[in-house]
Amino acid sequence: MRGLLCLLILAVPSFARISRVTEEMRGEILDTLTLSGDEIAIITMEDGGKIYIKFFPDEAPNTVKNFIMLSRLEFYDSLTFHRVVKEPRPFVVQGGCPLGRGTGDAGYNIDAEFNERPHLKGTVAMARSQDPNSASCQFYICLAPQPGLDGNYTVFGQVIKGMDVVEKIEIGDVMESVRIETKNYDEIKTLMEERTEE
Repeated sequence: MRGLLCLLILAVPSFARISRVTEEMRGEILDTLTLSGDEIAIITMEDGGKIYIKFFPDEAPNTVKNFIMLSRLEFYDSLTFHRVVKEPRPFVVQGGCPLGRGTGDAGYNIDAEFNERPHLKGTVAMARSQDPNSASCQFYICLAPQPGLDGNYTVFGQVIKGMDVVEKIEIGDVMESVRIETKNYDEIKTLMEERTEE
């Protein structure tokens, strides 16, 4: 069984996209998933725009593993951004709900990993209900600094390229795919330098 699940996480054919994850599957996958610290998520939107996200595995290791697991199971493919708040001030875009309306989950919840990472423009964090340990698969990206959220949500990543794509997102826009790639330090540094120039 472990070998089969390892194979699943490495390459799941598009027709086998996972929409619910059992506790057994989740446990088996997370037990075999290790982080190098060089992982990057690439969200490809339906219109071809790409969003690059660097993770914070030291501050939120289990949350990062959870996002990588769901991405490799193609859970996020074809899901939408169901919440976009730009007025009266830029706030967040939120996606990853399998039901497309903000009430769905992946079949389980994960414990919060609140940390000292601030909510900056481009910060990626887990959405949740009032229960601190109710996050599952939904995430949001900040459109502007949100210090009022600091310490109350699990920050696990930062957009390092493609913030212009994030800013164009409207309700119902589709994530064609979310893929995990491993970049070396020089590639990450280049992406982050490009971000500061945007």
